[in-house]
Amino acid sequence: MADPRPLLLNDSEPTQLQGGRPTRIASLDVFRGLSVFLMIVVDYGGSIFPIIAHAPWNGIHLADFVMPFFLFIAGISLALVYKRRPQRTQATCKALARAVKLFVLGIVLQGGYFHGITSLTFGVDVERIRLLGVLQRISIGYIVAALCEIWLPPPRWKEINFLKNYYWHWFVVVILLALYSGLLYGLYVPDWQFDISASTSSLPPIGGGVVYTVNCSVRGDLGPACNSAGMIDRYILGLGHLYRKPVYRNLRECNMSKGQVSDSSPSWCHAPFDPEGILSSITAAVSCIIGLQYGHVLAHLQDHKERQYNWMCFSLSSLALGLFLASTGIPINKALYTVSYMLLTSAGSGLTFIALYYLVDVHGHRRLTAVLEWMGKHSLSIFVLVSSNLAVIAIHGFYWNKPENNIINWIVTRFDRT
Repeated sequence: MADPRPLLLNDSEPTQLQGGRPTRIASLDVFRGLSVFLMIVVDYGGSIFPIIAHAPWNGIHLADFVMPFFLFIAGISLALVYKRRPQRTQATCKALARAVKLFVLGIVLQGGYFHGITSLTFGVDVERIRLLGVLQRISIGYIVAALCEIWLPPPRWKEINFLKNYYWHWFVVVILLALYSGLLYGLYVPDWQFDISASTSSLPPIGGGVVYTVNCSVRGDLGPACNSAGMIDRYILGLGHLYRKPVYRNLRECNMSKGQVSDSSPSWCHAPFDPEGILSSITAAVSCIIGLQYGHVLAHLQDHKERQYNWMCFSLSSLALGLFLASTGIPINKALYTVSYMLLTSAGSGLTFIALYYLVDVHGHRRLTAVLEWMGKHSLSIFVLVSSNLAVIAIHGFYWNKPENNIINWIVTRFDRT
């Protein structure tokens, strides 16, 4: 059976296409399945092929498109869910309940409750549980976009102009980007300290704990050590609730070797940092609102060419603006979810969806994407199995003669570089 409520809302509801026939938007399921497939590939293949893993800091790799894809799909789905204006209070309660469920599920799956392939135990110290993660970020983007769609004034369809008809949505986007930029560039980041025994560093405690000092005293720094996004998370969430293995440990300065950071590395290399932190969730929510605008095109236009034209205009505009901002010095950075990164990945999401829509819904080549469509319909079940490592642990249980003679252990011992 398909999930009754799959990941990111499997709400590719019937919509009127050419000829007036209600037709399911299969490309949305395919796109959702493609996103889940890419998540699996980069999670398990990133240690073997670093070029597809997350960029250590600035830059963009294949893995850095997965989160924006999920957010973009959630936005499209919301436009289909609320194609007919809902009863606002009831719709808000349902949206909030859905977001809370997704957030809590994210904590259970990615908070450290499941210990992974090297241990069959489970459970986590609540003082060290990770509070933010992939599903938590999706839930934040989802609820922001849902509230925009539910409560902002509906458009008057006298003319088809999505910038004008949904100007309140774009006003919210401007406010969110101004808030993000003000906090990222305007907050003063003082020097800060952390205890290595309490920081969940990759190094073991030495003599009861080592206190490291990170010298900052700056404003507007976008490096891994002194950015305001990390400072906000340290103050609000606490070091113990942040991601324990930030990808910036793979930077050359950190001298990473066999999963450990050298003791001679800069102090910040030992500190936790959450790539799904509070501040970066603001621009992530904008990605969801942009996806919502693509969904409006899907919900209110019936002609294939009109849809693709509007989507292409959105995508190329985002691409051009993102490249312009990157050229002016705003780095493409997934961990900070910078504006240039948000625009470029939104453009990538849009272009990918256009290609899938053209292939699947316009020309009907569903056999080519049948597996991805199935994955999209069962996305939440697959996500749970992958994120909790339950699928890997199940495969881990099949061995030859000795328990250590299994395919998972063979792969890990030969290719895992973390």
